[in-house]
Amino acid sequence: MAHDLLPKAGTALRSLLTRSVHINCDGLPYRFRAVPARKLLNWALVETSILARPAYPWGWPTHLQVEPSSLCNINCKFCPVATGMDRPTGLMDPALFEKLVDEVGEYVFLILLWDWGEPFLNPAIYRMIAHAKGRGIKVVSSTNGHVFAEGDHAERLIRSGIDTIIFAVDGISPETYQRYRGSPDQRRAIAGIRRVVEARRRAGSDSPHVCLRFLPMKHNEHELPQLLDFARALDVDSLTVKRMNPFHGCESDIARASGLTFMPDSQHLRRFHLDLSGLPVRRAENPCKVMWNNPAIHWDGKVSICTFDPHDRFTLGDLRTQSFRDIWRGAPYRRLRRQFRRRFEQIPLCRDCTYAFQGGSLITDHIAEAHIFRAPGNDQG
Repeated sequence: MAHDLLPKAGTALRSLLTRSVHINCDGLPYRFRAVPARKLLNWALVETSILARPAYPWGWPTHLQVEPSSLCNINCKFCPVATGMDRPTGLMDPALFEKLVDEVGEYVFLILLWDWGEPFLNPAIYRMIAHAKGRGIKVVSSTNGHVFAEGDHAERLIRSGIDTIIFAVDGISPETYQRYRGSPDQRRAIAGIRRVVEARRRAGSDSPHVCLRFLPMKHNEHELPQLLDFARALDVDSLTVKRMNPFHGCESDIARASGLTFMPDSQHLRRFHLDLSGLPVRRAENPCKVMWNNPAIHWDGKVSICTFDPHDRFTLGDLRTQSFRDIWRGAPYRRLRRQFRRRFEQIPLCRDCTYAFQGGSLITDHIAEAHIFRAPGNDQG
């Protein structure tokens, strides 16, 4: 990775000079201007440190993946929430979230406010969003949309100040929707999108950016030619077509998932490059950088290595009894970073995650195709 040092250093230097940072998240671009000096310097330190991969971090996270809820109201195929997680389920205490944000929020650019479960089942989520926005952090969340079909959820979402809301709707017809999402009522998801778009219009607001998400699979890939018209009819701001990740935590699961009927027939719609036996082709190096910039925090305050640890098998600390700073710099995190740098394949989670296979890197590979009708707002950091 030494050959990346000069380009990375050049990008960091330009950002320091212009006080602006560009981040691509889930296929959508975010530009931060007039970034405060402390946040900007931390970002430059973190981005350059990723090449050295030090055991003791040079800076604080620039992203946080936070799980407001590990509960869900539908049963998607392959999702650990539906198939059963090896950890307790529940809703995050907003005070725990606020403690985290107050501790490291001055360094964070983006909070990805979802992990496993439907985040908007937590009634305190709007308070959580507003608190993060009050600290100058952009907030992005993903939802199945059902909760927005009723009550005042759409209006509360607009008032919260959230920057982007992603609606995961993987079927244009009720039949294709139910095949993967496990819910017979696609109409609730569509009604939820329409209500959010209408509530934003009534409020005269430019935010949130509303994104429609679609995962191409064998049973719905024939709907791709209709997708753009479908998205425009909903008056959303963007459409992202994201290649499905069959990751489940071990190679045998990846192999099984690759052969399931959900994998699309079209090879260009599949995430991984496959060998002659149909298995994903491994990388010599894992380019993941989340151990240096993006921890995952589960609903109960457990800090995990990343979002691909749904069962809490790599817990590095607990915010209920520790400060985030002690966890981030602590011995368990340092050991894991050191091991990843030396032999990432010895860590089961890292050996078999999406980054470990050709075509699967969210940094260097084309995972999501984005059609942007109206760009996300670009304001101060």
